[in-house]
Amino acid sequence: MRGIARTLSTILSQAVEDELLPGNPALRLGRYLRAADDPEPEIDPLSRDEGAALLEVSRHHMPDWYPWLLCGLRTGMRAGELLALQWGDLDWRGSYVQVRRNIVRGQLTTPKNHQRRRVDMSRQLRAELRLWRRRQRAVWLKHGQPFPEWVFPSVTGTALDESNVRKAFNRLLDAADLHRRGPHQMRHSFASLLLQDGAPITYVSRQLGHKDPSITLRMYAHWVPDASSARAVDLLDDAQPSATQAQPTRRQPDWKNARSPYGAMVSQIFTSWNQLTSWLHQVERLRHAA
Repeated sequence: MRGIARTLSTILSQAVEDELLPGNPALRLGRYLRAADDPEPEIDPLSRDEGAALLEVSRHHMPDWYPWLLCGLRTGMRAGELLALQWGDLDWRGSYVQVRRNIVRGQLTTPKNHQRRRVDMSRQLRAELRLWRRRQRAVWLKHGQPFPEWVFPSVTGTALDESNVRKAFNRLLDAADLHRRGPHQMRHSFASLLLQDGAPITYVSRQLGHKDPSITLRMYAHWVPDASSARAVDLLDDAQPSATQAQPTRRQPDWKNARSPYGAMVSQIFTSWNQLTSWLHQVERLRHAA
């Protein structure tokens, strides 16, 4: 629906320039467009066990695809961003990837929203990509060919084709006895697993390249741990007057004692979770009333 509105607005703007219309009535349709008119992307992430099984199958049966698969599961990069990744985008000392480009329908372009970003590399991924680079150098040198700039090149040294990548991903899923889904689900797997482990929504949003953390929350709220059972109200009680007095120690909520390094930040997110949920319900009611 939004695409239709943009096309209509372009046509009417041209009509205004040709003096066929006094103004463009389609310029301010935003408040009339319902969010439900745009289909929500299907989110079907791999579980932790499924991701591990897929990596194991790739390592033993399709080893040339293992670095690509690991990179997708550990960075959450879009499928086209993985295809467009070049060796110059990797910062080994800083352990991050600079996402600079994207490949969409075979065309090299900028990342979505035209925003470059940094994506952290895990220790496992950093080690694997270093090993992959050494192996690739040896292979291309053996064939007397220049070393490709693409991290995951085709057999001819060009960027991988989207269709071939999808077919390879399906073969991996079949070999692991998992139902088929698109390579983009690696991105959803990355986000959902990080959130389940207690990573701050702001961190996950930044890694994914979302414009705003609210986008991340709307997409992945189902995977945010439920802290409703934690007795957060106990934190409001007055501190004990003296540590020497024999009084019961105030119990900290479970998410305060979380082992995750992100536990403290996650607790701040849940402090405002109920307010945000209430606001989203109000927006939904207004949308239906429109």
